[in-house]
Amino acid sequence: MKIAVVTPVKHLNGVLNLLATKGEIHLLEEGSKSEVRELLLSKGIDTILCNPNQQTYKIDEELLSETNVSLINTCSTGMNHIDVEYCKSVGIQIYSLTKDYELINNLPSTSELAFGLLLDLMRNITLSNNTTKQDKTWDYLPFVGQQMKDFKVGIVGYGRLGKMMAKYCKAFDAEVYIYDPYSDESNVRELEDLFQMCDAVSLHVHVSDETKYMIDYDLLSRNVKFLVNTSRGEIVKESDVIRALKEGKLWGYGADVIEDEFGDISKSPFFNLENSKLNCIFTPHIGGMTIQGQEKAYKWAINKL
Repeated sequence: MKIAVVTPVKHLNGVLNLLATKGEIHLLEEGSKSEVRELLLSKGIDTILCNPNQQTYKIDEELLSETNVSLINTCSTGMNHIDVEYCKSVGIQIYSLTKDYELINNLPSTSELAFGLLLDLMRNITLSNNTTKQDKTWDYLPFVGQQMKDFKVGIVGYGRLGKMMAKYCKAFDAEVYIYDPYSDESNVRELEDLFQMCDAVSLHVHVSDETKYMIDYDLLSRNVKFLVNTSRGEIVKESDVIRALKEGKLWGYGADVIEDEFGDISKSPFFNLENSKLNCIFTPHIGGMTIQGQEKAYKWAINKL
């Protein structure tokens, strides 16, 4: 087996040694799409080990055509960094962690980040830190925040991550409401009702035709003041989030994802000068990126080979 490793692994204890037992390793941890394609062709690569978080391109026909690749092994539950339909059409097998419940039920990293983003927004942590350092002032008045106790938090998607997020919020004495049409534990029937009754909403769903752009201006114009998105950028209409923030309907947006992470992120509407002062917090898809979580996930994925 000739394995192209196109995701950073050197910082993870034991991962390279485990990979070496599976085949011939070719490291290109942060290569461009053209560099990865050249590696695939020149070395006769048949297996790709990847993860979406550091990837700046999509694994698609442009990358894979005329190569020997027959297997893509992604150390993630999501697969929006791979053209799944193309791979199916040419017989390329895909391994993911989507249904490896024994593993992923013990990986709380993404939910921990979601909770941290919510607390950050509610208490203006990043905003006050940046202002204090830049302006060299010591003034709390612009940053008076909200406490979690008795706050009404809505959870959209009550799978493993949504359940973890709910547990963290309840530990801080928040009132938790759940919208998930596929869960018997859901206590809110309509998404519109959740956004009307809750102070904050956290998203924990996969991208699908059903969930893509499900969060729009109509929902954001209701009572909700804070929105957290550690799912995928495509779950929200980003232009609607910006509009709601500008109009003061939404007080803060915390996200670990943006739409089209595999393109030119400088073109994201959140990052242009006009919108740079909106109350937004962005992390570069670090949800699952803890040492403990990565080591478990990568080793689990590699052991499938």
